[in-house]
Amino acid sequence: MPKQKINDTPALTEMWRLPPAATFGSAVRAKGILLEIRAGLPLAVRKSLDVNGMALILGMTEDCEEEFSSTAATITKALEGIESLPVIPREIQDILAISASERHRWLKDGRLPSAGTRTVRLSGRARQITFHVFDPRVVEDLLDRAVVDEWREEDATAAAEKRRQTAYKAKLTRSLKKAAKASKASKGSSDDPAAKLRGWDEFDIDGLLR
Repeated sequence: MPKQKINDTPALTEMWRLPPAATFGSAVRAKGILLEIRAGLPLAVRKSLDVNGMALILGMTEDCEEEFSSTAATITKALEGIESLPVIPREIQDILAISASERHRWLKDGRLPSAGTRTVRLSGRARQITFHVFDPRVVEDLLDRAVVDEWREEDATAAAEKRRQTAYKAKLTRSLKKAAKASKASKGSSDDPAAKLRGWDEFDIDGLLR
């Protein structure tokens, strides 16, 4: 007799729409919020919570009513003040549409202020990584002011100036080497005994040496 297929389609569901102030319209940020909320749930029910667009969805089978209720309450509590959740590197890159190299450069020169660091252990590994996080309100301000294009123009201007200075220094170095080489050749000629004797034949013709 074939085994009866168990229907585990979630019969109990609840949805929480994430506020734009928390997601900035970023799917990467929404996924980050999901992972943050999941981390606060019991391991057995973490996969029951998922993200769909800009909403979190909890789904369980009808025989898990008590567990569903307690999990939903935990999620609701965890979402309070979610707008203040620090923005992590991959999220800010997606929100501002910047590259990792731009993030590193602007973080280093202070244009992209850090809100501190966070250390996490990689899944299934003993190694930990530490990275900078960013204040969501600062990110919102940068997004509203559209400063990324301005920063890129500044970087392009600085890079062009750096190339000009490098080319000038290279040209100056070549000129100095050429001048030093010419000076050395000239000095070598003046030290040549044969060179010192040039003109003696004319003196002899004039009888000046008799």
